[in-house]
Amino acid sequence: MQELSKTGSICPECLAIIPATIFERDGKVWMRKNCRQHGEFEELYSGSYEWYKRAEGYAKNGKGVENPQIAKEAPVCPKDCGLCSIHKSHTALANIVLTNRCDLSCWYCFFYAGRVGYVYEPTLEEIDKMTGVLKSERPIPCNAVQLTGGEPTMREDLLEIIKIVKSHGFDHIQLNTDGIRLAQNMSLVNQVRDAGVNTLYLSFDGVTEKTNPKNHWEVPQTIENARAAGLGVVLVPTVINGINDHEVGDIVKFGFRNNDVIRGVNFQPVSLVGRMPKEERDKHRITIPDVLKRLEEQTDGAITSDDFFPVPTAMIISDFVSVLTGRPMYDLSSHFACGAATYVFQDNGKMVPLTRFIDVDGFLEYLKEKTQELQGGKSKMLVGAKLLMNIGKFIDKKNKPKGLDVDKIIFNAFVKHDYGAVGQFHMKSLFIGMMHFMDLYNYDIERVKRCCIHYTMTDNRIIPFCAFNVIPEWYRDKNQKDQGVSFEEWEKKTGRKMSDDLYKRDIPKLKSSEVYQKFVKQIEEIKSGRV
Repeated sequence: MQELSKTGSICPECLAIIPATIFERDGKVWMRKNCRQHGEFEELYSGSYEWYKRAEGYAKNGKGVENPQIAKEAPVCPKDCGLCSIHKSHTALANIVLTNRCDLSCWYCFFYAGRVGYVYEPTLEEIDKMTGVLKSERPIPCNAVQLTGGEPTMREDLLEIIKIVKSHGFDHIQLNTDGIRLAQNMSLVNQVRDAGVNTLYLSFDGVTEKTNPKNHWEVPQTIENARAAGLGVVLVPTVINGINDHEVGDIVKFGFRNNDVIRGVNFQPVSLVGRMPKEERDKHRITIPDVLKRLEEQTDGAITSDDFFPVPTAMIISDFVSVLTGRPMYDLSSHFACGAATYVFQDNGKMVPLTRFIDVDGFLEYLKEKTQELQGGKSKMLVGAKLLMNIGKFIDKKNKPKGLDVDKIIFNAFVKHDYGAVGQFHMKSLFIGMMHFMDLYNYDIERVKRCCIHYTMTDNRIIPFCAFNVIPEWYRDKNQKDQGVSFEEWEKKTGRKMSDDLYKRDIPKLKSSEVYQKFVKQIEEIKSGRV
């Protein structure tokens, strides 16, 4: 056993802020903490010490915020969220909860109305103010918003909400959805696209009925409707050990096969929210390197853990562009343990990860050198010219997918600041990401301080994801209960019953559709190796 770091955490029983130790044992990384009242807790932090150390090499703090909402001189994390003066990241993606109503009731969901006992739905005026606060962040205003819930398509004024958010100048708006209503209503798909949504962030926990009882029968039609509307889709599987972890490879293969509409797969190893016995946690716990291992095994090595990089790797690129342009750039400055990602390209039907034809580490080291040269006063024009000359040294043209002009894309994005080139890069690849949100048992306050995925609240505070959802008593539930109304009041106001929200599916009818049959055939081909 070797100690890796000291941090702060939370007692899962009384929510006291307590010290914790991160340590290595048997090739894995663990967290140990001790509460005076409730004793010792030990939890798996990372399924691979090797991955942890590699990811740690890319750790880098962001710029934080110059105008925090919390003016307290010595804020305590995560007790004084808002954002506060010690937070080390700006808001890279903001979640706006439109409703806690949902047409489903999944057991692993963070929250929904049926569980908390009230209806929360911010007004249009409140949403307008919240988006304004996000845009007021300095030095880097938020530029991407996710409309979430509950199920946001249950808001009858959804289109008005999208237009309000779009009016604030956000470049990216994604709709977090189970896709059921979008499967039933092609007109709604077109309307949300026209109102300003760029991407459907679509729940997709597996390729079979057993692994994805949430929306297995509807999601093929949702994807087909998005394809017809020209609206990109990111598949979002919540990965649970022993439940659907054996299908992560098939999920990627399905996304790859439908890359004309599916832009990415963003795996979320399950956050074990609430109080849970140790044996249950051990049964369902899975971490990022565990998912990477499953992915490597299930793609026969076509994709490996070495193809992935932790999220703060992107800051090497943003630092270079920032120095070159003289402007603060959008930073993905999360903790190195929070997430990982790669891009996979298609070449004659084969999956080719970015790392197979680009020396990513070599190129990143080169960018670090050029950043230092610019900081030392070297001519921007000269550095740009050298970059153009040397890009090719990092690209293996023999293994590069045909028709992909990587040299031009990199130069246009980094030197000409043509971010249409970045869009072209995304369109030609499948993004594969991992984002492991915390729970009370593996809670690391150092991760909270660096969180760049935030929630806005109606009191205009901005709260890190793992403070908002993991400690609902302090933030989410307290704020939303104050703003919420009872079921009885909501039913009286709307003239509807809460029970009317629950979706009742006709499985035989859904299975008989041509779109579903095409989906089943694709999955059969994937499972038989005919991708």
